[in-house]
Amino acid sequence: MGLKSVLGKLVEKIAYTEFSREKVKEAGYDLVLELVENDVAYDVAEALIERLAEKLSSTKVARTADKKKVVRRELRELLLQLFADAGELDLDAEVKAGAKKPPVIILLLGPNGHGKTTTAAKLAYRYKSFGLNPLLVGADTFRAGAIEQLKLWGERLGVEVHAGSYGADPASVAYDAVTLSRKKGYDVVIIDTAGRMHTNVNLVAEMKKIARVVEPHYKVYVGDALVGSDAVEQAGVFSREVGIDASILTKMDADVKGGAAISIVYVTRRPIAYVGVGQNPEDLEKFDYRKFVDSLLPP
Repeated sequence: MGLKSVLGKLVEKIAYTEFSREKVKEAGYDLVLELVENDVAYDVAEALIERLAEKLSSTKVARTADKKKVVRRELRELLLQLFADAGELDLDAEVKAGAKKPPVIILLLGPNGHGKTTTAAKLAYRYKSFGLNPLLVGADTFRAGAIEQLKLWGERLGVEVHAGSYGADPASVAYDAVTLSRKKGYDVVIIDTAGRMHTNVNLVAEMKKIARVVEPHYKVYVGDALVGSDAVEQAGVFSREVGIDASILTKMDADVKGGAAISIVYVTRRPIAYVGVGQNPEDLEKFDYRKFVDSLLPP
């Protein structure tokens, strides 16, 4: 059962109960685990139920009103407000504007295996299609094959790659790349980093050092939408420890349950800029939270 079905079930269940705080919470909590199974983090699921109970308990409903419509409307507004509170970041527009005073520096953060390197390539492809001159930076000097993977993307896309040798200081590699970009006139610098373990204290310190040295305009968390609650926990660590400006969710074309997008925005209080919808360079789309909410709870 997908998130859309669970939310529909939630609307149905609450519509047939009394609109008091206690009754709504009681009805809603019966479905918390089903929300969690659809990648809504437990704390987020509880918070949504709490807020819905608060809203409905203060809503005056005529005896002839369609209670399902009332619940659906209030739940939709809650989700829309959650995304709105995180703000919006149009990276396409920001990069185009920033290219007038180049380079725009984008630092990608996130665990290994979530698609950072492929996302870096997709960003380079996207910005190159705008007529800009991107530079890809391989600052993951730990993972075997990371630099080769990025170089293969560079060859495929016709984009230059600056990378250090394995074991080199990632911050030094990133700093040299930014210096190079200013000399050669690159418009945007996209830095791919390591992500051995989100709990690794050394990794967090390494990310902080890179951010301090290169002073990126945007720190962007890259998370796998299929990982669910783990991606949410990891996003929270990077957000708290390093700070992020936005997220990119990968694998949104797969069998995504939908809850990861809600949870990551709730945890980080930052918007989702793009979603990955395939493995090809062009498979990166701007995220529209309004359309996303509409897909879950049609108006």
